[in-house]
Amino acid sequence: MSDGLTGKTDPVRFISALLNSVVVIALFSHSRVYLVSTLRFGERAMDFDASCSLVLCGKSSVETDAATRLKNNNVLKLPDNTKVSIFLQSEIKNLVKDDDSFNLSLFMNSISTHRFGRFLIWSPFLSSTHDVVSHNFSEIPVGSVCVTDIQFKGRGRTKNVWESPKGCLMYSFTVEMEDGRVVPLIQYVVSLAVTEAVKDVCDKKGLSYIDVKIKWPNDLYLNGLKVGGILCTSTYGSRKFHVSVGVGLNVDNEQPTTCLNAVLKDSCPASNLLKREEILGAFFHKFETFFDLFMKQGFKSLEELYYKTWLHSGQRVIVEEKNEDQVVQNVVTIQGLTSSGYLLAMGDDNVMYELHPDGNSFDFFKGLVRRKL
Repeated sequence: MSDGLTGKTDPVRFISALLNSVVVIALFSHSRVYLVSTLRFGERAMDFDASCSLVLCGKSSVETDAATRLKNNNVLKLPDNTKVSIFLQSEIKNLVKDDDSFNLSLFMNSISTHRFGRFLIWSPFLSSTHDVVSHNFSEIPVGSVCVTDIQFKGRGRTKNVWESPKGCLMYSFTVEMEDGRVVPLIQYVVSLAVTEAVKDVCDKKGLSYIDVKIKWPNDLYLNGLKVGGILCTSTYGSRKFHVSVGVGLNVDNEQPTTCLNAVLKDSCPASNLLKREEILGAFFHKFETFFDLFMKQGFKSLEELYYKTWLHSGQRVIVEEKNEDQVVQNVVTIQGLTSSGYLLAMGDDNVMYELHPDGNSFDFFKGLVRRKL
């Protein structure tokens, strides 16, 4: 919050104000408006918009030292000239009073991975976790994760907007890959790791089974409603692909669709419901294992489990194609994935086809392009 004299932002006053006054925020999507959260922040919106507070913490002394260097060098940046205030975890112990805030210690105590999730960036309110990791890829350790409690510029594929209210697990993390041919498949590895992480946490807590399914190419569904999505972007430099992976998963927010805890709350006490920190910790354990298999043996090593988890085996799809001035409908049956990550399907003529999204349809199964194999 600006001190009114120098124009500089006092980060301690900023977070304190962030947690102590309330404004209602509505997010717009197409013709609908969702009232998604009551947001705590300072008296003047312009002060909030002008600054972003990031808290850095690490699993071991290696990551903690990296956090200290990043703070001292003040190198983390965000787009649109947003001012960034950086804190270490030790500096906020007596500052954050909101019980609903992401529990950094609980998450760090839950992981024992070798690379992923060991360096954490947290913000109570953020435009986009994806912006943090993608704009600072070369500055932060590979495998770093950024988490926020409320996100106001979340996005999905193309220009789709991801609704990001409180209670949603929103995070982005970094991956490095050398083979550009398999980069498009990473979203399937991430999707699988999310679904398996949810199962793992439910098992450990003795909870009812939650059957989260994968809708190709990057959505997560529960009981016919969308509860999550994955966004992967990449750049190329120094002979490596720098992949930024974003995940949104409805854990405790029943709007705008449904959430994981909605199916559990009638069968277990509130104290035993799923926590975002537990799911994120389990995710990185699953992802690190799956990613190593994927890099060593290819996606074939994960296909059997993936096909058990997705919605589409044997699904009949109508593909519309233009033949001169006429639109011709062809029915195909989905068999699996091709080596490049598109849908493998068989036509009624027993010919195999590769199905691509046309890039324009909101529902990918209404805008598929068929290519004969």
